[in-house]
Amino acid sequence: MFDDFERRRIDVGEVALHAVIGGSGPPLLLLHGYPQTHVMWRKVAPALAARFTVVATDLRGYGDSDKPPGDSRHETYSKRRMAEDQVKLMVALGHEKFQVAGHDRGGRVTHRMCLDHPDRVRRAAVLDIVPTHTIFSNLSKDVAFGYYHWLFLSQPFDLPERLIGGAPEYFLERKLGQWSADMGGFDDAALAEYRRCFRDPATIHASCEDYRAAATIDLEHDAADLEIRIGCPLLVLWGARGLMHRCYDVLETWRSKATDVRGGTLDCGHFLPEEAPDETLAEMLAFFEA
Repeated sequence: MFDDFERRRIDVGEVALHAVIGGSGPPLLLLHGYPQTHVMWRKVAPALAARFTVVATDLRGYGDSDKPPGDSRHETYSKRRMAEDQVKLMVALGHEKFQVAGHDRGGRVTHRMCLDHPDRVRRAAVLDIVPTHTIFSNLSKDVAFGYYHWLFLSQPFDLPERLIGGAPEYFLERKLGQWSADMGGFDDAALAEYRRCFRDPATIHASCEDYRAAATIDLEHDAADLEIRIGCPLLVLWGARGLMHRCYDVLETWRSKATDVRGGTLDCGHFLPEEAPDETLAEMLAFFEA
């Protein structure tokens, strides 16, 4: 995977982040979601690298990036802090302005990045998410059951860490199977890499802190910025066989958060770049090359 990409470890101040970098052309940052790593982009990144300088990173707390312990207010894993990491990484690589695509947690980092660093982001895409504030403001029974992990992972330390730590690979694969239309999108090499990273107790703790932040400090930041809209063009893609499609008018939830929104569904579950790579690639190329 990523054979033609350079692997780098980049110090951004508070943490060092792992990234793979390949291609040439305008810079495009790719951010993964839970419970994965940059490897989720493996099926689309090589083709994107024919048109762009692709930078696929592991978010702080995930993969081979640093995993600092959480703090009492969960600011260490706030999307504000995680977005700042990625901006600093891109600037360190010489990219003062760039485009960005984020899936799942990476999409939430992308949302915060667009609000906090509007001068940096030319275009942005979010994959299979509804805004965090929107979900917590009107949590339905269906969403609570389907996304129970939001409430479980955000429980106080160290309840979820201990329970997940008892069977991390089981928990990982249960989530992948629950949220995908089927497991066919995950090849053996990718699953092995996800298992390697997720079984690390530091990753389990960091990912719980990510969700604790979403239920606390991230909501504070989002509430303070409710009147601010994303100014750059925003592409929204989601799976037609996923929970977000069943429970929300996904495009409408983003129209209240951005001034220029377009997008639609792909015939897959939650993991678009792995379950529907050709369709995801086509949508991304059409949007980011515009």
